[in-house]
Amino acid sequence: MASVPPLPQNRPSDAAALLFRSPSFSPGISPSSAARPRRFPVVASAREMPWPHVLTVAGSDSGAGAGIQADIKACAALGAYCSSVITAVTAQKTVGVQSRYARFPIFSFATRGPCCAGGVRGGAAQVKTGMLPSAGVVKVLCESLRKFPVKALVVDPVMVSTSGDTLSGPSTLATYRDELFSMADIITPNVKEASKLLGDVSLHTISDMRNAAESIYKLGPKYVLVKGGDMPDSPDAIDVLFDGKEFIELRGLRIKTCNTHGTGCTLASCIAAELAKGATMLHAVQVAKKFVESALYHSKDLVIGNGPQGPFDHLFELNSPLYKMGSLQKLNPDDLFLYAVTDSGMNKKRGRSIKDAMKAAIEGGTTIVQLREKDAETREFLEAAKACVEVCKSSGVPLLINDRIDVALACNADGVHVGQSDMPAWEVRELLGPGKIIGVSCKTPAQAEQAWKDGADYVGCGGVFPTSTKENNPTLGFEGLRTVCLASKLPVVAIGGINAGNAASVIELGFPNMKGVAVVSALFDRECVATETRNLRSILKNACSRSQSTLARWHLFI
Repeated sequence: MASVPPLPQNRPSDAAALLFRSPSFSPGISPSSAARPRRFPVVASAREMPWPHVLTVAGSDSGAGAGIQADIKACAALGAYCSSVITAVTAQKTVGVQSRYARFPIFSFATRGPCCAGGVRGGAAQVKTGMLPSAGVVKVLCESLRKFPVKALVVDPVMVSTSGDTLSGPSTLATYRDELFSMADIITPNVKEASKLLGDVSLHTISDMRNAAESIYKLGPKYVLVKGGDMPDSPDAIDVLFDGKEFIELRGLRIKTCNTHGTGCTLASCIAAELAKGATMLHAVQVAKKFVESALYHSKDLVIGNGPQGPFDHLFELNSPLYKMGSLQKLNPDDLFLYAVTDSGMNKKRGRSIKDAMKAAIEGGTTIVQLREKDAETREFLEAAKACVEVCKSSGVPLLINDRIDVALACNADGVHVGQSDMPAWEVRELLGPGKIIGVSCKTPAQAEQAWKDGADYVGCGGVFPTSTKENNPTLGFEGLRTVCLASKLPVVAIGGINAGNAASVIELGFPNMKGVAVVSALFDRECVATETRNLRSILKNACSRSQSTLARWHLFI
């Protein structure tokens, strides 16, 4: 083989950069007084910006629904780079596993694993394991992990395929337990695999899953996630996460579809991808669960093959006609910047219809609207909602419905906002599906944490100031707002008594996660809604220029 010629010695460094010159003078500045030309290095190489990296050590699935094929697609969908070490080659189709070839050389991982793990800039990868077909492969993997430590190890103990085929024997199982699990950051068995790990115990209830998670935790991992998607008697898809101290039940939709091949591989890879991006374990698990749920939901009617276990579409966001039409609504946190909440009483007093009021608010620059009609009859509310949906969709402004999930479904609104006394967010999600926005009113860090666990997209925190638009609403003040913002893992919008006179003081606090303010009477109890909205937006933008918050830095340029 011919040797590779050396690179030229005068080449740019690996962190290649394009150098741009600023103009020697600007309009209104004479050349003689202009600053000297400056060179601004702009990084043009992706190698200078570490890419989230996952190394998958798993088997190959000829049907491309599971194994390394699923791992690579899942990581790509979540914005992570995925390298691979193949441990086995399987012949699969939608009716199940036909055959598998697992006689790869034992040194395979020892030679390829370190190259893959360390060969991407940014350090060692997060490693996700899938099918490890023999005790020898598991042992070599463990030896390599001791020599080449990685940032995180996600172990998907692939013992039984989705179609029910056994993929690991007793000796492999023993080596998992004795050597690999103690090195893992998280283990993700489904109920069948958890049962096998514990000697074929019966797992039929949430209590059984908790007990299994606790028993597996004693084998050495930092976290255990027992997945309940295979439990036929449960109306929901409930997983149990255990960290040795606390059990967390993660509830999701049970999607009715045959296209479930590769769900376990995908979930574990998504967890690894999120960890590679810097997420905490709990957040990574929740994001992964939401991704799988969304992928199943948008793939439920796909027809691939004629067997009972079809693959699903990991890149549904790119391939879905709904996505291409912009109909897969997801919350952009920046939409919370100026959040208008309607009030029928105020609009009637001013002689305006809800539709006209909303048009005026959008004209003035509101970024999201909540239709809140506490006194309207259902038919009246629905007709108003349908009219408002037309206005908002034509303007590209999200429309949420307050409390009424039935109205939101009937008018195809972008989502709903619920309070603490309303239906829990996880039940709302079951009804609306994964593509809609859900907001929850919160007054405490505990409520904000629960909203996040239940799958909400943002929280509304207030009242910040005294308000007359909601009875028996305690005032939290800035300190209450601060505690929620610091604790929340979701975007926060401040609400309650906010108007043109105090909105700037709220924004200038610069609390983390606070993305905007919600207003009612400051817009709709005024003669001209458009003028008041425009004025308030200007105040908020000016306040942003004086604040050091992320919100300020972003909206300063809007």
